[in-house]
Amino acid sequence: MTDPADLGVEEAAAALARRELSSRELVQACLARIRERDGVHSFDGDPESINAWVRVYEEDALAAANRADESRSHGDAPPLCGVPIGLKDLYAVAGKPLTGSSRVLDDVPARDCAAWARLAAAGMVLLGHLHTHELAAGGTTDQVGNPWALDRSPGGSSGGSAAALAARMVPAATGTDTAGSLRIPSALCGTSTIKPTRGLVPLRGVVPLAPSLDHAGPMARSVRDCESLLAAMAAVSPPAERRPLRRVAVSPRVGELDPDVADGFDAALEALDAELVSPPPPDVPLDLGLAFLDLLCTEMLAWHRRFDGRRELYRPSVRSFLEHGERRAMTGEEIVAVQHRRAEEAARWLDWLAEHRVDALIEPTVPIVARKRGRGYDEPFTDATEISLTHYWDWMGFPVVALPSGVGRRSGLPTSVSLIGAPGADWDLLAAGAALQDALGMPTPYAR
Repeated sequence: MTDPADLGVEEAAAALARRELSSRELVQACLARIRERDGVHSFDGDPESINAWVRVYEEDALAAANRADESRSHGDAPPLCGVPIGLKDLYAVAGKPLTGSSRVLDDVPARDCAAWARLAAAGMVLLGHLHTHELAAGGTTDQVGNPWALDRSPGGSSGGSAAALAARMVPAATGTDTAGSLRIPSALCGTSTIKPTRGLVPLRGVVPLAPSLDHAGPMARSVRDCESLLAAMAAVSPPAERRPLRRVAVSPRVGELDPDVADGFDAALEALDAELVSPPPPDVPLDLGLAFLDLLCTEMLAWHRRFDGRRELYRPSVRSFLEHGERRAMTGEEIVAVQHRRAEEAARWLDWLAEHRVDALIEPTVPIVARKRGRGYDEPFTDATEISLTHYWDWMGFPVVALPSGVGRRSGLPTSVSLIGAPGADWDLLAAGAALQDALGMPTPYAR
């Protein structure tokens, strides 16, 4: 048998069900892998470390693994019982610190966030909290090293989650997505995710960035693993029947791409088992302009007002988001107008999908490969390229599955492709994404 730490979610669940492996053995293997690969655990990061984990709850994890093994011995355990997971440091866990990888937030929640409560009810074992770009306000997570190259950003804001997955320290993780924060790190670290339809996974108890744009979701190495995690987080059973993606449109939003990303996108188009179509684009803006940033910063400012007396503790780029919100000073009338615009644009996209019988769109997840670590906290709004494709679908609330499309022959770094569908198409996209992943393969920076 391979090292248990190398197992994915479904592989681990199957081994546990067959009694080939105990949860305690699996958790011990993951904890050993963290000690082996994560390096120095620090707030600012270390050039020679991945530093994916803010806090590791070793004793609690082993105790939870023992309880999972006991449940399985009675034959009444749910499928994910005993499988380890890491939570982005925005997900509240009762009695555990919650810091958002920030010096500003220092909370110990009294109750679990809704998403973790559901994962815990499924029997999953919490290993610890994973680094985020400070309070989710950015696309780089520069305190974390990308396992493919430690001098590269893992992307953000769920950078710790993607790095821990790519380094095979844990089979499952959670993230959030406001402008691309599930998909960007998955793309840059060679892992998989789904940004669900807005509202499918509850946000209660998750530290917000911009509440009307935020999404919570699962992260894993494979799309199939994301499906079982999403089912637990949404507290639903996936439908047995899936609608195949027969007609897929190349997104009209695709612009200039890094050559490695372009190669990966071409490979995905060739491997996709669907008719590729290119109808005229819908009558909606394909660039959101400043409206997205204005709304995000305004909503962010409302939650962060509680820390007005401690602003010096924010990293410079995060403080700049709040200052932009104050300068912009959106009125209530403007906010209502923006939300009406969002609803109308989403409706026009739905009309377009129906008119042209398009089941999904396909586009690169991020137009570049992972950039060098370093600038994401020093200067504001330096991640415009990273979010350029992803943020649009948070605005619309549409589900998106992101998966690796290969490894660049020039950079040696992973690339990614996304499938976008109408609200409610999550399970169809996951099925299609899993099939596409079977054709493209799953890259890893570590030999299995």
